[in-house]
Amino acid sequence: MNWSIAFEPLLSWPLLAAVLVPIALIVLAGLWFRQRGALFRVAALLALAAALLNPVLLDEEREPLQSVVALVGDRSQSQDIGNRGEETTQAVAGLQERLARLKQFDVRVVEAGREDAADERTETRLFGALESAFRDVPPSRIAGAIMVTDGQVHDAPQAAPGFDAPLHALITGDEGERDRRIRFENAPRFGIVGKPLDMTYRVIATGNERGPVDVRVSINGQLVSVERANIGQTTPLQVTIPGAGRNIVELAIDPIEGELTDTNNRAVAVIDGIRENLRVLLVSGEPHAGERTWRNLLKSDASVDLVHFTILRPPEKQDGTPINELSLIAFPTRELFVEKIHDFDLIIFDRYQHRDVLPILYYDYIAEYVERGGALLIAAGPEYAGEQSIARTPLMAALPAMPTGDVVEEAFYPRLTDTGKRHPVTRGLDGSAAEPPRWSRWFRLVGIEQPEGEVVMKGAGERPLLLLDRKGEGRVGMFLSDQGWLWARGFEGGGPHVSLYRRIAHWLMKEPDLEEERLTAGGRGMVLDIRRQTMSDDPGPAKVITPSGKPLDVPLTSAEPGIFSGSVETDEIGLYQVANGDLTALAHIGPVNAPEFADTVSTEEVLRPAAEESGGSVRRLASLTGQTLPGIVPVRGSTDASGRDWIGLRTTNDSLLKSVSRVPLFGGFFGLALLLLALGSMWYREGR
Repeated sequence: MNWSIAFEPLLSWPLLAAVLVPIALIVLAGLWFRQRGALFRVAALLALAAALLNPVLLDEEREPLQSVVALVGDRSQSQDIGNRGEETTQAVAGLQERLARLKQFDVRVVEAGREDAADERTETRLFGALESAFRDVPPSRIAGAIMVTDGQVHDAPQAAPGFDAPLHALITGDEGERDRRIRFENAPRFGIVGKPLDMTYRVIATGNERGPVDVRVSINGQLVSVERANIGQTTPLQVTIPGAGRNIVELAIDPIEGELTDTNNRAVAVIDGIRENLRVLLVSGEPHAGERTWRNLLKSDASVDLVHFTILRPPEKQDGTPINELSLIAFPTRELFVEKIHDFDLIIFDRYQHRDVLPILYYDYIAEYVERGGALLIAAGPEYAGEQSIARTPLMAALPAMPTGDVVEEAFYPRLTDTGKRHPVTRGLDGSAAEPPRWSRWFRLVGIEQPEGEVVMKGAGERPLLLLDRKGEGRVGMFLSDQGWLWARGFEGGGPHVSLYRRIAHWLMKEPDLEEERLTAGGRGMVLDIRRQTMSDDPGPAKVITPSGKPLDVPLTSAEPGIFSGSVETDEIGLYQVANGDLTALAHIGPVNAPEFADTVSTEEVLRPAAEESGGSVRRLASLTGQTLPGIVPVRGSTDASGRDWIGLRTTNDSLLKSVSRVPLFGGFFGLALLLLALGSMWYREGR
């Protein structure tokens, strides 16, 4: 029982003061002058005041409240090393059992660390989880917190943990663990393709280990060099970015005997390769309606530097005009096709014919340029079928088809072939799915025979319209009509000339996204997405090797013509190797070089400042005799909360009010009798 006295006045406090203060002054004056009956007046005043104040004796029935204990289990991936996970499970279960015997504690078990695995920076954030557990608990009811962790906590405060109760940490893992790790100190996010890129890295080891170590440098899974680095020192590294788009630079060191884990023996940097502007040489054999279409398209592409020449005055055109009166620029044939031919990424001959503008030997140079990795596009017109066709020069070695001499002059809809529906250059062109296609007709087609390479578009009478071919290390495209400008002018609604022309040019210049056979993989949270671009009907499943070396088979299903995809949910952070046929790809799942794996050696030092400031303790589970957990002792106030083999948790004085019994002390007939007795005594004494 909890007894207390409360007052429930019959009048408001101002009225009570107005009534009692004057009477009190009179009574005090009587006491001061020692008048007869003054003590009886005091008794009468007290009786009157008690009657007006109405004192009540309260009997409260209360139920003690439990103190809240947070039991935090670290389930981050660093806890998967060795037997830390098993130690954590056993310790949490044992602590739950012990706390269940102490009825004054309300235990809240929190599993923390694993849910953040897909964040941009994976960290072990136990104090954020602890704050969530105590969010609805008054500070006076917090008994304390017990963390079971390897000590690598990335949100640990350097002072008290934010509540007035002890924090205890039980550390998994063994003392004296050995580990080596490697990390990038400076890794740019972007690099120019084909240009050196400067980076720095550091190899770190536990203890006082020093000396040199071999570092393997790989780019996109291919070993490019083996560097020598001194442990603990920042080491410079220079790499060359091989291609546009995402490139993965990986550093790796060999594990040592007795090392804790080799997960952090690799460091990864994801670098986006950026091409310098592509140089394109466009040579128009004569002015015509389609010339400006090519020019405008290439000039509008910010990634292209265009050099354009139009042959306005061929050698056979002699009208007697003096040279000094001509405003035309002489065609710099030797400079373009001998001295600087390899500076160009693509050469386009637009309705060009052999007119002795180029010496016959220069066509051989162009064919050699293609064989060595260059790109050539023939935008053919009627000239290609004539006597002065470039197919009748040494350039024929690089051409995918020879002309028949026929020029078909009839209306037709350009259509995709079965190959073209899968090829990345023509796949999914706007309007191609309809029959007839939702674009305008063309009216001219150059006939060819025995085409090589892939026919991706066809014209009148199923004749080839667009050919794509590989010659040696280079590529050749042949457009067998000069009517593409009809699409650009909007004739009969126009057509997708911009996307088609741009794709042709970029395929010829070996844009990775336009390769017929391509395998890519990437991370989406903790999901591995695989995309296979192929000309085959069924590429088969993708073979995946996880960071831990576990093999997986991921089935690939058709997403659209020429595209197969597959996904698999993972629980490992790191570099995944994906293979399909003779193609391979790398994908990094989760954050790159996450703090979770930067340092995996268990430690007591990270949590020690916060624990000691709160009156708690930090101790290793492995150092406890026979793996026996420390005893749990309820403590009050500011007394010590830890000892050699025990930890303390504070108990609260808070309680829940269940019922209240009221007993008026100056009410009813009893109060009236006391008041009348006091007044009567005063009157009796005054009357004598």
